[in-house]
Amino acid sequence: MSLLTRRGFLAASAATAASLTMPALVRAQSARMALSASTRTIDVRGKAATVWGLLDGNGRSGLVLDPGQAFAVDLTNTLDAPTIIHWHGQIPPNAQDGIPDLPMPMLQPGEARSYDFAARPGTHWMHAHVPEHEMLLLAAPLIVRRPEDMAADRQDVTLFLHDFSFSPPAEVLAEIAGGAPMAGMDHSQMGQEGMAGMDMGNMSMDGMAMDLNDYDFDAYLANDRTLDDPEVVQVDRGGRVLLRVINAAAATVFWIDSGTLAGRLVAVDGEPVQPLPGSRFGLAMGQRLDIELDVPGEGGAFPILALREGVRERTGLVLATPGARVTRIADVSDADHPAFSGDLAQEVALRAVTPLPERAPASKPMLMLGGSMMPYVWTINGQTWGNHVPVAAKAGERVEIMFHNMSMMAHPMHLHGHAFQVVGVGMDRIAGAVRDTVHVPPMSMVTVAVDAGEAARWMLHCHHMPHLANGMMTEFAVSA
Repeated sequence: MSLLTRRGFLAASAATAASLTMPALVRAQSARMALSASTRTIDVRGKAATVWGLLDGNGRSGLVLDPGQAFAVDLTNTLDAPTIIHWHGQIPPNAQDGIPDLPMPMLQPGEARSYDFAARPGTHWMHAHVPEHEMLLLAAPLIVRRPEDMAADRQDVTLFLHDFSFSPPAEVLAEIAGGAPMAGMDHSQMGQEGMAGMDMGNMSMDGMAMDLNDYDFDAYLANDRTLDDPEVVQVDRGGRVLLRVINAAAATVFWIDSGTLAGRLVAVDGEPVQPLPGSRFGLAMGQRLDIELDVPGEGGAFPILALREGVRERTGLVLATPGARVTRIADVSDADHPAFSGDLAQEVALRAVTPLPERAPASKPMLMLGGSMMPYVWTINGQTWGNHVPVAAKAGERVEIMFHNMSMMAHPMHLHGHAFQVVGVGMDRIAGAVRDTVHVPPMSMVTVAVDAGEAARWMLHCHHMPHLANGMMTEFAVSA
């Protein structure tokens, strides 16, 4: 930091005085926010765990922006390793998107970098775009409020979900991949081996054996806590809550169960949808749900549980009115939870409040999602990252991408720098949700429409970290 000269001090003083006379909104736009990639300690079932995190200037996890506030953030890396942060759900200039060496290098220890772009409203998040770092919990909520949020008589509550292991992420990834290192493998052979290694006998839609979970983590966290010591959020009797749920897990799909509280799903991936009533909604890695909940007038304690698909583990928090008795909740259910969305029923039911305008697509690329558990390799059109063929488009063109999953695992597919609309499930056309991450179950097809943005290389990948680490990434290459 340079020393402030007398002239600089007087200028700064004048600027401060001038800023105090500005309207609050204008003042908010000029204020820069500090964010640091830092080490922190959390308690996991009575055991201290050293993890990473993204902390604001007050040492809190994540950022909250007001309506109209610019994303003006100074990020400092206080870790002892280089890293880089992706602003998931935002549409920054490509140079600020946060991918290692595409185009900017990783942030070195002690280095700071400034980010400036128009913030996209909604429930979003930010995370390291290095699988091992994301698995060390280098992630945090990124909430950009809308004017309606400020006007609404409701309480904002964020539910940030993680899967956690006491083992180092590199060991976890190696164990999942069967200990085979990616480095030095012949990438040209991987796609073919991946497809050949699949059990083709398990591929019928009915009675098919899906691979739901490929790792049992040590704990499942809700706002960094487990159910033996959950966060208890005080809410008003007869009040309304907007629950912003973010699935920041590396490899875990959750159901969000609001129990006895009546709920309405009002947004996905930060984009409003026509309200969908229910008390159980699913979300895959990288996805977000905004659920409006009504607290009864008589009050009480209301667990909001995140149920791991296919098994019994669960996590969550408790909404409680003043004086309500909060009872202990076991961290396993009595029975296995169902698999999420094999039939895509939830996706089919969603309708965007602001759909993309109707346009004829300039192209309709199909992306075959493949891979297998043995060898543990995941491919797009038979290729792994580094040997991939980009999806090409011209800036401004409408493109319809069909994801055709031929593997026995689901893939939450995330596109950087764009929002897309789900326009097809199987062979059926729908006017679905606008989102940035879509869950593609085994042996299914999902089609999304996207208008190509800035001419640049934008990542398109599976948000299951072990799948990403073992090849499942390509790029949306936009030319001028």
